[in-house]
Amino acid sequence: MRTLKGKRLSPQRTRAPRGPNRPAQANDKPNRRAPSATRAVPRETGPQRIAKLLARAGVASRRDIERMIADGRIALDGNVLTTPATLLEDLKGVTVDGKPVAAPEAARLWRFYKPAGCLTAAFDPKGRPTIYDRMPPGLPRVMPVGRLDFMTEGLLLLTNDGELKRKLELPSTAIVRRYRARAFGEVTQAQLETLSEGIEIDGIRYGSIDANLERRTGRNCWIELALTEGKNREVRNVLAHLGLQVSRLIRTSYGPFSMEELDPGQIGEVQREELFRFRQTLK
Repeated sequence: MRTLKGKRLSPQRTRAPRGPNRPAQANDKPNRRAPSATRAVPRETGPQRIAKLLARAGVASRRDIERMIADGRIALDGNVLTTPATLLEDLKGVTVDGKPVAAPEAARLWRFYKPAGCLTAAFDPKGRPTIYDRMPPGLPRVMPVGRLDFMTEGLLLLTNDGELKRKLELPSTAIVRRYRARAFGEVTQAQLETLSEGIEIDGIRYGSIDANLERRTGRNCWIELALTEGKNREVRNVLAHLGLQVSRLIRTSYGPFSMEELDPGQIGEVQREELFRFRQTLK
């Protein structure tokens, strides 16, 4: 797996996540039944909604494209579109802000170690740094899969394919996200185990969370958590509800992909064959 170095910080080393989601290692035996690296994931044929085609081409997410259509920014053969339900065979004649849309490239996926202190956004009106300020140069146009809070660090997946992004974010896909949290306060393993039943906080229902007390030093502790929803500030809100103050939060893995071998600001592309196998497992 290739890596490109970006801005280096001084990270605290984290342990690779346990369990079956460990990424392939250099000394693993090859999978004799693995598909060829050049084999493509089958594409749908026939007319499709323009929002879906543009998302697949990496223009933006479907939701953002719907907003762009509402703003009159997308046209077909010079005619401004008014509905995302427009059906097309391909993107021939489609323009965004007056510029032709290139045909979609093959889906690609990158692992990025998001440093703490930057937004998962393309632009911040307050002038705060974003993930794009921390990425190394030379990348194609990429979109983040989900978000990490401003002060949350760790694995953030990036892709050039809006349809893949959407699939990876859907709660129905039930992809496991793993975190390590350093927190201040008192908590027992029994309290953490109650999270497996889900919990409601301030009218928001959080699904099952597998949480384990990793170690404790005085009133500081490290907690490992695994969840499949990833709602806004979910880990911080749930631990705060238990009386804990989170001082550091790291996402260590997203499905089978981990932050292993990455330092803050570094990025590595997922091999095409590995991505193909993973997409075959998606619901």
